[in-house]
Amino acid sequence: MKKFTVILSMMLALMLALTGCVSSTNNNGNSSSQNNDGAENKEEVNLYTSRHYEADQELYKKFEEETGIKVNVVEGKGDELMERLNIEGEDTKADVFITSDAGNLHQAKEAELLQAVESDVLVENIPEKLRDVDNQWFGLTKRARVIVYHKERVNPEELSTYEALAEPEWKDRVVIRTSENMYNMSLLASFIDIMGKDEAKAWAQGIADNMARDPEGGDRDQAKAVAAGEADVAIMNTYYLGGMLNGTDEEEKKVAESVGVFFPNQETTGAHINISGAGVTKHAKNKENAVKFIEFLSSEEAQGQFAEANSEYPVNEKVEPSELLKSWGEFKEQDINLSKLGENQQEAIRIFNEVGWK
Repeated sequence: MKKFTVILSMMLALMLALTGCVSSTNNNGNSSSQNNDGAENKEEVNLYTSRHYEADQELYKKFEEETGIKVNVVEGKGDELMERLNIEGEDTKADVFITSDAGNLHQAKEAELLQAVESDVLVENIPEKLRDVDNQWFGLTKRARVIVYHKERVNPEELSTYEALAEPEWKDRVVIRTSENMYNMSLLASFIDIMGKDEAKAWAQGIADNMARDPEGGDRDQAKAVAAGEADVAIMNTYYLGGMLNGTDEEEKKVAESVGVFFPNQETTGAHINISGAGVTKHAKNKENAVKFIEFLSSEEAQGQFAEANSEYPVNEKVEPSELLKSWGEFKEQDINLSKLGENQQEAIRIFNEVGWK
């Protein structure tokens, strides 16, 4: 028994000695050295993203090639990834969170899932209104929420503003997504900031009264309803229409070709825009790499690829939109900081409920 105890003690001592000589290993099985202070020098960045496009993957590879920093990607729905970040807390491996809509980014900020970032590059590349007021998130791409109309049944001269679609002449002619959709929450939130609560509520009531059917489906489904004759106009994001025109589905192409794009409120407050954007997570272990990664995505190189491949407008003003987006024409945007979309979100939900927008 005594002999066994001695052998066990020798084995434990040997294991402890070996442990001190072995470098740590990251998630991909790549060893990462330690400095004299015991801190790991990981050349990686861990990304949680709700975007799922080939063009994005290509950009991640370019970033890796240019910096030597490995991008580890976890994809999922925005709300699911936020819940995961919340549950993981300090133990999360995520360094960067990317999702669509400023409303979602605001939720992440309010849930204390992000941290402030100081970056001259991001300030230079991204206009102030497309950045969080506390620099916790930054816009990467823009989408405009516009009026899409049937080319044979609607003369674009009949169109003017979002507000006009709430007038009686558009009764049973409008389709749009549900009030639970974040894009619509943000649209109404922008009106609350621009018009005030009472006028925003009157608009929401008018649209609810003028719907050709109960809200259903996504933005592509609204265009399909217009093409099928269920309605004459829809409110939807340009990004989806671009995807239909550039996609491989021939039926969707036909639908998209049958409708026109109209940018509303050009003589008044401008068309509503929204973003997909990124933030550095609160408990990022690779903060420096995370900032480099977001800076790269705001660069002219990356912005050009976003614009060309995904029919999204670049946030970097040095980069031009794709030829398709140019063909729809230049337009005036709402002049508000997109932080307001999140700040007014709860009021928008309350108004939707009051007016019966399903």
